[in-house]
Amino acid sequence: MFGNFGRMTLGLSLVAGTVFVLDNRATAASASRPAALPAAVVDDALSPAAGDQTAVFAGGCFWGIQLVFEHVKGVKSAISGYAGGTVASPSYEEVSSGNTGHAESVRVTYDPSKVTYGQLLRVFFTSHDPTELNRQGPDVGTNYRSAIFYSSDAQKRIATAYIAQLKQAKAFPRPIVTEVSPLHAFNVAEAYHQEYATLHPHDPYIMINDAPKVTNLRNELPSLYTDPPKR
Repeated sequence: MFGNFGRMTLGLSLVAGTVFVLDNRATAASASRPAALPAAVVDDALSPAAGDQTAVFAGGCFWGIQLVFEHVKGVKSAISGYAGGTVASPSYEEVSSGNTGHAESVRVTYDPSKVTYGQLLRVFFTSHDPTELNRQGPDVGTNYRSAIFYSSDAQKRIATAYIAQLKQAKAFPRPIVTEVSPLHAFNVAEAYHQEYATLHPHDPYIMINDAPKVTNLRNELPSLYTDPPKR
């Protein structure tokens, strides 16, 4: 997967000294992302006790979404995987074919005494373009769709309310197409996908598409940003 240029559309070939040109669709998607989305009005209160809760999000290539959540206060882990499909234990190749119904997703384990589900939703919607249907920037297909997979009635209620809040506020210039679906299963992706962006920061795809998401998080939601422990 190293140097996987199937995930991106470049105007020029990869050669020494080449200047990369972004696909204009990806540029337009980036331009539609707002700065400083509002906090969720409907949300759980911070728990009085530490613990572990999970949330599953899909917002395009899971490399970037995983990278973002690794920089969120209160998040203990972010794991890349597949959700929303009908095939048990799918491989990356099967998911990429678009025939399994899965979306590249990230399972976030967090401490509810430090960060709420509504705050995670705010990070999620700040980190991708929820108005793109079955794609995200240069990546095209239902496996790159925007989705929230809820595991409780509370998560469904908070997610649905936050989307309605963003629509009411006209936070995005186009309609939000993020699906809200029950989580039936989460399949952990292959080992080479885990922390790909962290391990390969100089991969052109990561530099162009994913590193800016972390910068946006730090600039737009500084109260939720943290530097993960150094390896």
